[in-house]
Amino acid sequence: MAFTAKDVQALREKTGVGMMDCKKALVETDGDIDKAIDILREKGLASAAKKASRVAAEGIVATCADDKAGVLVELNCETDFVAKGAPFVELSAKVAKTVLAAKPADLEALLATKAVDSDMTVEQEVQEVFLALRENLKVRRFAVVEGHTATYIHAGGSVGVIVAFDTDDATAAKAEFAEMGKNVAMQVAAMSPEYLSKSVISAEELAKMENITVESALNKPDSLPVPILNSLIAEVIDTKKWNDEDATIYQGLDQAQRKNFFNFISKEAYAALAELAVSKKAEIVENKIFNGLVQGRLSKQIKEVCLLEQTFVRSDLFDGDVKGYVASVAKALGTEITVKSFTRFAKGEGIEKKADDFAAEIASMVK
Repeated sequence: MAFTAKDVQALREKTGVGMMDCKKALVETDGDIDKAIDILREKGLASAAKKASRVAAEGIVATCADDKAGVLVELNCETDFVAKGAPFVELSAKVAKTVLAAKPADLEALLATKAVDSDMTVEQEVQEVFLALRENLKVRRFAVVEGHTATYIHAGGSVGVIVAFDTDDATAAKAEFAEMGKNVAMQVAAMSPEYLSKSVISAEELAKMENITVESALNKPDSLPVPILNSLIAEVIDTKKWNDEDATIYQGLDQAQRKNFFNFISKEAYAALAELAVSKKAEIVENKIFNGLVQGRLSKQIKEVCLLEQTFVRSDLFDGDVKGYVASVAKALGTEITVKSFTRFAKGEGIEKKADDFAAEIASMVK
């Protein structure tokens, strides 16, 4: 069967594959477009398998929601150029809609699910886009959050957030609730909290955080309370753990200079002071002043990692923490609103990107 340039163009429009590949497929099938599509798909599967080992750390986080649930989906590709292109963006949106509609149990189930507004599965939809783009494409992960939710996508899909709220249907339908939900989701995107609140942090994790705070303080002796610091300095001088030069320099400093003594003494002297502080850990942690310092730093850390305790970034709307902001909106609406959970995806997080050393590559080629 003969074929024309219009047939090649028609095959390209149906598959998105390059003109030369379309022409070769039509030659192989004697102009039969349907068979040519099958051949391109088969070759695409083989090509995709070869490229599956290539790092796909770029991509997009997409979201979709209705009044019953919200979802996040991360799709990865190899380059930022492809991630910003219409085919990849449209694929991401279709997969997110499919997750919302089907609520699959896991990634394997999602790939086998028929995509919305399509006769193909999600896996086949991904394959179709691969045929056009020729990059390693992966549906990496998804999350489904039931109930009243707010979603937010930052910077074209670099970060996606879902926040779940406990409130009544009438409140969830109000514009004020939607605005509040978006603001809280934006907070999650910007500040990347690790926990919802202090109450969900286990006793074991709190103990670990406290121990890290203690170790950090001991290894940075200039941050210790002045009485403890002065006692340690006196001991390193008396026991000759500082050489005469460092001891003389320190003793020659005035009160103002001693506040920044570490700028005047040697690195070895500072290390010796830290070593002494660590060796006296059991004694120092019993000191009430030191314990107050540790608890203060721990409290500050909790406010940084717990969403509800974080300072609300939109200070133009509310001056206080996130919990207070949500409570203020609930009060204004005459109802109750509780933040139940949040989920945050950042594209490519945890994927080790390949670092290309072009100089080394060229050098190896000329050897």
